[in-house]
Amino acid sequence: MPKKYVYLFNEGNAGMRNLLGGKGANLAEMTGLGLPVPFGFTVTTEACTRYYQDGGRIGEDILAQIEQAITELEKIAGKKFGDVSNPFLVSVRSGSRASMPGMMDTILNLGLNDDTVESLARLTENERFAFDSYRRFIQMFSDVVMDIEKSKFEEIFDEVKELNGCSLDTELTAENLRTIVARYKELYRSEKNEDFPQNPKTQLIEAAKAVFRSWDNPRAIVYRRMNDIPSDWGTAVNVQAMVFGNMGDDSGTGVAFTRNPSTGENKLYGEYLINAQGEDVVAGIRTPLEIENLKDKMPDVYKEFSKIAKSLETHYRDMQDMEFTIERGKLYMLQTRNGKRTASAALQIAVDLVNDGMISKEEALLKIDPRSLDSLLHPTFEPNALKKAKPVAHGLPASPGAACGRVYFTAADATEAAKLGEKVILVREETSPEDIEGMYASQGILTSRGGMTSHAAVVARGMGTCCVAGCPEIVVKEKERTFITQGGVVFVQGDWISLDGSTGNVYGTELPTVEAEVSGNFAAIMAWADSVRVLKVRTNADTPHDAAQAIKFGAQGIGLCRTEHMFFGEGRISAVREMIVAKDEDSRRKALNRLLPMQRGDFKGIYKEMGSNPVTIRFLDPPLHEFLPHEDNDIKALAEQMGLPFEQLKLTISGLREINPMLGHRGCRLAITYPEITQMQTRAIIEAAIEVSEETGNKVVPEIMIPLVGDAKEFEYLKQFVDATAKQVMEERGFKLDYLVGTMIEVPRAALVADTIAKNAAFFSFGTNDLSQMTYGFSRDDAGKFLDDYYKKKIFEFDPFARIDRVGVGKLMEIACKLGKEEYPGLKLGICGEHGGDPSSVEFCHMLGLDYVSCSPFRVPIARLAAAQAKIKQDRGML
Repeated sequence: MPKKYVYLFNEGNAGMRNLLGGKGANLAEMTGLGLPVPFGFTVTTEACTRYYQDGGRIGEDILAQIEQAITELEKIAGKKFGDVSNPFLVSVRSGSRASMPGMMDTILNLGLNDDTVESLARLTENERFAFDSYRRFIQMFSDVVMDIEKSKFEEIFDEVKELNGCSLDTELTAENLRTIVARYKELYRSEKNEDFPQNPKTQLIEAAKAVFRSWDNPRAIVYRRMNDIPSDWGTAVNVQAMVFGNMGDDSGTGVAFTRNPSTGENKLYGEYLINAQGEDVVAGIRTPLEIENLKDKMPDVYKEFSKIAKSLETHYRDMQDMEFTIERGKLYMLQTRNGKRTASAALQIAVDLVNDGMISKEEALLKIDPRSLDSLLHPTFEPNALKKAKPVAHGLPASPGAACGRVYFTAADATEAAKLGEKVILVREETSPEDIEGMYASQGILTSRGGMTSHAAVVARGMGTCCVAGCPEIVVKEKERTFITQGGVVFVQGDWISLDGSTGNVYGTELPTVEAEVSGNFAAIMAWADSVRVLKVRTNADTPHDAAQAIKFGAQGIGLCRTEHMFFGEGRISAVREMIVAKDEDSRRKALNRLLPMQRGDFKGIYKEMGSNPVTIRFLDPPLHEFLPHEDNDIKALAEQMGLPFEQLKLTISGLREINPMLGHRGCRLAITYPEITQMQTRAIIEAAIEVSEETGNKVVPEIMIPLVGDAKEFEYLKQFVDATAKQVMEERGFKLDYLVGTMIEVPRAALVADTIAKNAAFFSFGTNDLSQMTYGFSRDDAGKFLDDYYKKKIFEFDPFARIDRVGVGKLMEIACKLGKEEYPGLKLGICGEHGGDPSSVEFCHMLGLDYVSCSPFRVPIARLAAAQAKIKQDRGML
């Protein structure tokens, strides 16, 4: 039996979503429920896959099934395609299995041509309606199928309105619309060098091809990447008998939700237009009316619609987004789907549905997109102001939220301005650890270079600060204290700009912000998530402030404390620099002794905030040159401050510079060369733990993490210094303390020889930022320059630095987990890269059996919910 590619609405149901797409499955389901749905058929997602396999061609067997389905529709309608006596018209819509709003515009009134439009006018005794439908079809077909700019048609339309003194499109006469149709056809001929297609079956097949093509347009590719939708799913084509909302004052069209999608209020919410077709509601040509007004205009229709809306929400057990048309007083349902909603509405709806007994807590958790929680925890722009604003540039949405402030180009200037009470946006080519103070002082951070896991992005997310990174549309001139947009707009120090870290937009003006508000629903949802998940959630935190913030968001410990960020504080950087330029071990130890009480104090503050929760502290990781200046003027100033000859200091700095510092003298390699750094940091960690244990009564168990290990001997060499120092401190203090020593798995070789490292390690923490970087051979700070080409050319579907590559990097993680656990069954496993806050990556970590994920404080709630969803999906066989 030949494979079936086309299904009539009465042959499908909601369970066939993967095959029929969401729209097709729901139309079939509504048909089965006996609701007033114009009849039609769906060309499956598998036909879309075939279309691409066959080189952009619809196979003959699929064409034959479409032809057969059309014949069936004609019988039911009692009309025929292209028949001048009684023409049959259809709409064509796309519909993938995941809702992708706006990915391809609808085509209405397909089947009209120069002959059938006259028949439609005669049959309905409404010439105006017929030509209004025809002009709409020509414009939609030309735009969606033939890629002729919509604006060219709109210019003609507006011109004819103006010539005839019409302010509204409904004021145009039949004669006016005939003129528009003629001019539209002329435009089509001039653009395509051929006449507008008159054969309805040709129109239909070309429209179906356009739907399939739309699956791979740039807009769809970006949407899929943002929402983790695989490219091989494909989209279905829905062909449905036309019903007309533009037949007069007893007709109309609208969109409505069973609950308010902004607030979650349990009240019918939506808009409609009288004497209009679908696109008019969203196009803004006329001001729609609130759905409540339909109660007075057409009470019977409103009553029926309200009843259907309630029944659909009950049936699908979720808030529904519905499209409807009224033709001469009769209601038709054109679509229903689970409605998109704001994060606060999602929480309200989930809690209400559970309280009403419609769904379980587990089902409620699955209905919330973890990523949407970001918007609850960060400020946003005032909606009306944002609508009017136009971006001057666009970069990567590196850290969510909205920020507005005056531009400053150095960390020192930003810090000073903030002290004077100014709102500050720090603008840099890229940031480094040296900029920490200025980053803390800023409302937002903008960089022209770097990716989603660049220094700016990682630190900003940890602080909960808005950040737009890797913005290629600006040129930053830090010395001149200016940046220039591609459009030639120059911004100087002190100018106002606004950043949207959720979209990557940069606005050249001051936009008002609205502070985030967290409702009681948030706490309820988090409590439900915590009762389900098995994966623990820790945080990446380098300061007591960050640790306290993370605890508020439900963190169960610290999975990564980066000690290098502590070295840039006031009074510390000089000691670090003394250590770096020291010519012998004694001089180096003197400088380290100055740092010791500072590090100890930092760790004490963090331990106190975390109580008895685990704290993983990573030893110094970056190369030493990052702590030193590189410009001659700055080197001179430092030389004077340190009492060193300029040339000597410059030579030292030059000697530290590396061709590829990310693969250079850093991490454990640095500690192997200078084990005294390990000894000082171990002493600070253990002394702080003992003091806090004595002061608070909490049992502090520090976890010491040695970074960048690629060989077991590297780990063993440094662990002996850790153990000896810890033993010495405990003997000095007369206090016995438990502590763990483990490593980051971030060098691919470490994953492959994990069993040898696990002989002496208490834990592994996957540093997936560097592991991804080294596995791919990409620089995470520079990959943004070419990844767009990878997406366009279908080499990549997603950013491997934003979401774990399960096939390659994931395989290394799997190997490390297996080898490590076989060698030492008690080995603790976690992840501390930025992937720890990405829902897809959290799900993968759950599947691997990790003990915890660690992420920036503001992503902790996201990880908690994602971990719960992973457990629920696993229990239900959905993974």
